[in-house]
This record gives sequence, structure tokens and C-alpha cells, in this order.
Amino acid sequence: MKKTLAIASDHAGYSMKLDLIKYLEEKGYKLRDLGTDSAESVNYPDFGHPLAEVVESGEVDIGISLCGSGNGINMVTNKHQGIRGALCWNREISKMARLHNDANICSLPARYIDLATAIEIVDAFLDTDYEGGRHDIRIVRIPLHK
Repeated sequence: MKKTLAIASDHAGYSMKLDLIKYLEEKGYKLRDLGTDSAESVNYPDFGHPLAEVVESGEVDIGISLCGSGNGINMVTNKHQGIRGALCWNREISKMARLHNDANICSLPARYIDLATAIEIVDAFLDTDYEGGRHDIRIVRIPLHK
């Protein structure tokens, strides 16, 4: 069964987001596109928070976020306690983010990678399962407990 996905970007990631949506839909994934809807300048928190909310709530399994460097939108999503967002710039980092960190949002630096690299990253993220075991003790310590 295919994982359910949501995707969001700011203006810098808009074009790559559209290309990724097309690619992933052709592979049979259903996606929720949470915006932005143009290349006009916007603020990444306006799209990162809704993405984090649908991942955190379990409405979707995995999120994909894009902005110019990938950092800004990743910082936003990681403000949510149930999110483990990973800035992924190559296939290996993406695979390890899932395997060891159980990352649930893949953040892409749209201005620093090409579409072929983005596809490799996303494929690795979606095709890799969390290893569990020795990593569980670390994962449960990520959220703040007051």
C-alpha cells in the first residue's frame, strides 16, 4: 500500500514542487498540495505549519517541504512536537533520515539541487523504513516533555 503524502513549498520551491507532484502521481501516490500556488513571493511559515499539522495528526504518512535552502521551512515544521523533519540534499542523507531518525518530513533545498537529485532524495525517503531497535531510545527523547 502506498504511503499518503502532503507537499508544501514557498515561491522558491514552487516549480520543483509541481514537477515532484507530477512525478509522484505518475508513480501512483495521492498527494495533498498545501501550496503555494504560484512563484509569487510568500512566507514559508504559512505553508510549513499546515504541512506539519497534517503529518503530525496522521492525516498523511509523509510530508515533503521545499524552500530555497530547505532550512526555513524545515525549521518551521520542526517546531511541531510530532515532527522529525530532515533537510535532505542527497540520497544517502535522505535514506539515513528515515532509517535512523524516523523522519516524517523531507525538506528539499530547491535552489541548490536539480530535479533529478530531488527525485532521488524523495524516492529514497519513501522507499526506506525506520530501522527501530537501538534508535528507539533516541527518537522518544526528541519531543519536549514538560
